[in-house]
Amino acid sequence: MDPEVVSNFLSEQRENAPEDLQQSFLTIEDFWDRKLWHQLTDVLIDYFNTPASAQQRLPLFRHFILTFAEKINQLKFVSLGLLAATQCSDDQECLSFLTDLTAKVNKPASQDAYVYALVAASDVKLRLQDFASARKDLDTAESILDSFDSVETEVHAAFYRTNASYYQAKAEFGSYYKNALLYLACIDLKSLTLEDAQSRAYDLSIAALVSDSIYNFGELLLHPILDSLNDTQHSWLRDLLFAFNRGDLNAYNVLEVNISKAPLLDEHKTFLWQKISLSALTEAVFRRPPHDRAMTFQTISQETKVQPHEIEILIMKALSLGLVKGSIDQVKEIAQINWVQPKVLDMKQIDNMRLRLKDWDSSVNQLGNWIEGVGKDVWAA
Repeated sequence: MDPEVVSNFLSEQRENAPEDLQQSFLTIEDFWDRKLWHQLTDVLIDYFNTPASAQQRLPLFRHFILTFAEKINQLKFVSLGLLAATQCSDDQECLSFLTDLTAKVNKPASQDAYVYALVAASDVKLRLQDFASARKDLDTAESILDSFDSVETEVHAAFYRTNASYYQAKAEFGSYYKNALLYLACIDLKSLTLEDAQSRAYDLSIAALVSDSIYNFGELLLHPILDSLNDTQHSWLRDLLFAFNRGDLNAYNVLEVNISKAPLLDEHKTFLWQKISLSALTEAVFRRPPHDRAMTFQTISQETKVQPHEIEILIMKALSLGLVKGSIDQVKEIAQINWVQPKVLDMKQIDNMRLRLKDWDSSVNQLGNWIEGVGKDVWAA
């Protein structure tokens, strides 16, 4: 582009900019004149991230940045494009803008930028409820990401965030839970507003509870985002997760009155009871020492509050889900459990483990004393 045309354009934009931002245009023009592309890119990103620059982002991108797009870092080029796209009048215009942006960076040397732009376009498609096309784009992005040895965290974060949104829209709770947690692992939680953190914590909690593939909430229970629900109208949800984790039927009965506040939980109320029953079973097994895990159906019924004629089905469900390992004697109505799935322990469960370790230590000492007494002179100190 003719340098004089660029200079006139930047002068016009400077005059239209807020007074406190006008100095930025002098810096932008200086770096452009001197062809300092790296410095120019960083200044533009800083400027675009300023809320007051909103109205100038699209004109600057279309009439200025595109003139030297191939000379700058392509991932940063896409970042500028995404910031400019926020000023599109509607989702259709935004999708058209992002589709063009995606095509510009679809080159062998800039596949990370291509994925970044492709994911942004699929996010808009989700808003337009074009789920099939969004899924196709996300699958393409995933296959490219899997081929990378390394990639910028912001690209992975964008992919996991949009992938989670897709699965949430399709009510695939297990996949949503996994991708939402991966997204949180890619970002600094401080970058989220309190409202966003609470919303994500709420959605993750609901997904964990209603998913038929998630029976271990350890990663979520240990995640600091869950603390954002403290002292809110949804604090009961956090308590409910911990009740499920320890198989606490009494706590569940107390908290059950809140389930109607969450439509998805209310819809899955029968399933939730089955899930807490499974958790109560694994907790009952966990509390027992390894040598005392042959449990009668009657004992399991008392521990889980499940009717005796449904105990065999409960145990078979736990075995099929991999929550426990063992065998069932249908004639004697005894379940022999030899392994239970590990899980996060709360303080009460840790204290129970401490008592078991003390019992074990006492048993070892008793055995040692017995061996010493029986062996007498045979045993050397």
